[in-house]
Amino acid sequence: MRRPVLVRSVMDIMDRERKYVLGEVVQISGLMPLLMKPRNRQKWTPEDKRQIVDHLRRLSMVSPYLAVMVMPGSFVVLPALAWWLDRRRHDKLRKDLPPGSSTA
Repeated sequence: MRRPVLVRSVMDIMDRERKYVLGEVVQISGLMPLLMKPRNRQKWTPEDKRQIVDHLRRLSMVSPYLAVMVMPGSFVVLPALAWWLDRRRHDKLRKDLPPGSSTA
């Protein structure tokens, strides 16, 4: 039995994103030893500082994915969050309109 094209493409996208997140998390794993150097009475070299910045950039790109995966009930709450953010955008647009104009 073959899957419909839409399901196959969604599965491909999910697989691609899973591999991306996994690759980034694996590269971030070296961050803790670098951050612990000053506590262990070692100095950060310029190379260490560059690696820390690189790790933090990677972490900032992956953090939205991790937040959705880690938060309790996040997959259930995600549609409500999207609705809330969209509602706030519409409220802001209404405030920017001149008095007496229609929002429709």
